[in-house]
Amino acid sequence: MPITLRLISSMATKPLLADLVSLYQTQNPDVRVQVESVGGVDAAKRVQAGEAFDAVVLASDAIDKLITSGHVLAGSRVDLVRSGVAVAVPAGQSIPDISTEDALKAAILAAPSLGFSTGPSGVQLAKLFETWGITEEIKGRIVQAPPGIPVGSLVAQGQVALGFQQLSEMLGVDGITVLGPLPQAVQITTTFSGSVATLSTQADLVRAMLAFWASAHADTLKSKHGMSAA
Repeated sequence: MPITLRLISSMATKPLLADLVSLYQTQNPDVRVQVESVGGVDAAKRVQAGEAFDAVVLASDAIDKLITSGHVLAGSRVDLVRSGVAVAVPAGQSIPDISTEDALKAAILAAPSLGFSTGPSGVQLAKLFETWGITEEIKGRIVQAPPGIPVGSLVAQGQVALGFQQLSEMLGVDGITVLGPLPQAVQITTTFSGSVATLSTQADLVRAMLAFWASAHADTLKSKHGMSAA
């Protein structure tokens, strides 16, 4: 009888995990992996509330907090991918220059509306705005995507003129033009990690799966989704 592993993740890794699960199951046909992807904040809350999962894939700082609180096993964290933030506009709109920090700042100040997520990238982006001293000037134009709602969808619907999110979540979204990553000087890179949930009864199997996903076998898939191996 097949073994079923239950995994919860943030939306940022949803497409990647679908491919990683398929790759893993070709070599382990007796293991089924059920992945539920939700907003990262909601995922952490559900794990903290005692919902039974075997594995958790979230931003590394969120995993560390779950280790501290005892909801995932200490020593089980495996860094899987690094993911940078990209910028997008509605398809057919004029393309602003974002090639340098100054150009990006000018594009942000000129945009009638700005969108980013409640996840790690959104938090860091808000800090960047504070560093630039423009928070007060733009705060009335910010549209923060609700947990689990891709910023790209808000851009595609015309609710946001300039959207920011993990490149992996922008790829393949119809109705938007991805301008590219943030300039290197201000790029926001998030490491996504996997860990064994404390309530799992299949800890060794989860460890083996995470190790496989962290190996070179999965590097091509990570690149396909706009991410790099951690």
